Amino acid sequence: MNVLEYRTIILGGGMVAGYAAKELAERGLKPGELGIISADNALPYERPPLSKSFLAGKGNEQSVLINPESFYAEHGIGIHLNSEVDQIDLSGKRLLAGDGQEFRFDKLILATGARPRTLNVPGADRKQVLYLRSMTDSARLRDALKSARKVVVIGGGFIGMEVASQSAQQGRDTAMVFPQNRVWQSLFTPEMSQFFGMYYENHGVRFVPSASVQQIGENSVSLSSGVKLDADLLAAGIGVTPSTELARTAGLQVENGITVNEFLRTSTAGIYAAGDVAEYQDVLFGKRRRVEHWDNAVKQGQYLARCLSGDSGRFENIPYFFSDVFDLSYEFWGDTEGAERTEYRGDVNSPSFSAWWLKGGKVIAAFAMNRPDSEREQASRLSLPAA
Repeated sequence: MNVLEYRTIILGGGMVAGYAAKELAERGLKPGELGIISADNALPYERPPLSKSFLAGKGNEQSVLINPESFYAEHGIGIHLNSEVDQIDLSGKRLLAGDGQEFRFDKLILATGARPRTLNVPGADRKQVLYLRSMTDSARLRDALKSARKVVVIGGGFIGMEVASQSAQQGRDTAMVFPQNRVWQSLFTPEMSQFFGMYYENHGVRFVPSASVQQIGENSVSLSSGVKLDADLLAAGIGVTPSTELARTAGLQVENGITVNEFLRTSTAGIYAAGDVAEYQDVLFGKRRRVEHWDNAVKQGQYLARCLSGDSGRFENIPYFFSDVFDLSYEFWGDTEGAERTEYRGDVNSPSFSAWWLKGGKVIAAFAMNRPDSEREQASRLSLPAA
């Protein structure tokens, strides 16, 4: 058995790994101290372009890398791609891979991410049913869009909205199916859903709310509403499931993700979790949460690099994401849960408005689209009840 040893191992080759490596290098990482083990076949890359520019064909594999390939060699960082770890031995501080490789560590960061939820209906295994999570997924969907005529996007949230936007912009006949009665109901207010509904329809996307997929045919989709849509390509964005199986089997606490505290530490000394897979204690909002957005993975990777370099502060970050759909760009900060009212600036029926969710007289979440810089700056500095 081949044995490799690193001071710190990051299990998972996504954004946590890429940004942690970058931060550690800037803080004096020594050659041979860090190893990154990834089941992916690519170096750590940015995920936002996968549903934006990369999907639109405006970037390539090299353009989305967080660090160039030379970066890892220059800093003596061990990169192990296409490596499937089968077991985490916490007491022995080692990882066992399926090919017989053994990795030993002093500190371990679990950044195993999440995988797409899949449709569970007759015909879901057809080749025209695609999902979007990895670079390979995005490339496959990008290529399929080139020849598709009628596209059905399943899901009315973040991924569904971005994929439907790209499909329509490429001239495809696009329908968007979701079970809620309005688009992105979990985040948008009714007024916001109405604006985006009209905007999408004006740009060629047909919304089919209050419906779910019942069966997928060779070139069609049958819905719970009785409607049957023509489709030679289906793109499903129905959420993700955190990849916690290795952690659970190893004996780590797992709830809605791997359980960590405000320092991103698990209950086992020297073991951390970050990114999509980590359920952490949010000290700003006073609640436990798991975040599936780019900013969280970046910030948590950077934070753990600082921790491993001697910093002792807790992880504090206001949840944030951004999106580009058609010619619109917007940003969101905070958490709308428990909001007592929502106020708007600008015209919510236009492409330029902001929304402010309030609780106890304080702003707990904000949305800004094509608004003055002063509003964006104010939105990014929320006055939180638990702060």
